Formats: sequence, structure tokens, C-alpha cells
Amino acid sequence: MFLRASKKSRSEIFLYDPIGTDKEGNEITLIDILGTDPDSVSELVEKFYESRRLREKLKKLTKRERKVLELRYGLGGGHRKTQREIARLFGISRSYVSRIEKKALTKLLNELTSNS
Repeated sequence: MFLRASKKSRSEIFLYDPIGTDKEGNEITLIDILGTDPDSVSELVEKFYESRRLREKLKKLTKRERKVLELRYGLGGGHRKTQREIARLFGISRSYVSRIEKKALTKLLNELTSNS
């Protein structure tokens, strides 16, 4: 009933706002009704924002560095590949793929730890 009433008023509903009480008089929140662990909801939201931040920082890498990391770690839904497989795709040595990967990860780490 609370949800219908609040829908009419077009106000925001937060997961931890009280929406009523149970038979014993304990306060019930929306997160209680959804039946999920409260931490799992916040973890999903956090993962979403972290992945969005990572995608933004990946744009600052060179095209080759970005492609090596995408292939190596399965970013963007792809399958993870070994350095040897990536080397065959690019026609370069495995050790060169390793150097590209290391340089890209260092750049990415610097970007993620900077204040921007």
C-alpha cells in the first residue's frame, strides 16, 4: 500500500527508508521486502560505478594497449586470452605483449589512483 501511495506522489523511495512495521512492531524497510542481503545491493551498485570508471580510464590508453588488456582480461564480455594467443593475433612476440600489458596496467593504475 505504501508503494502505491508513494507512486502517486512521485517521490523517491530509498532502500533503507521505513515502509511499515511487522506483526511484532519492528520497522520494515524496502530492502527487507526485496529479500536480498543489503550488502549485495550496495555491492552491485558499487561494481557498476567502478566498471564505468574503469571504462573511462581505459579510453586514455593507446588503441593497442587497450586491445591487449581487453583480450587478456576478457573486458567487454570477451574471453580471456593468454599472452601467447594475443601475440599470435598481433604477429608479435609474447614478451612484447607482456611489456605492452605491463605498461598499460601501470598507466591504468596511475589514472585510477590520481585525483581526477
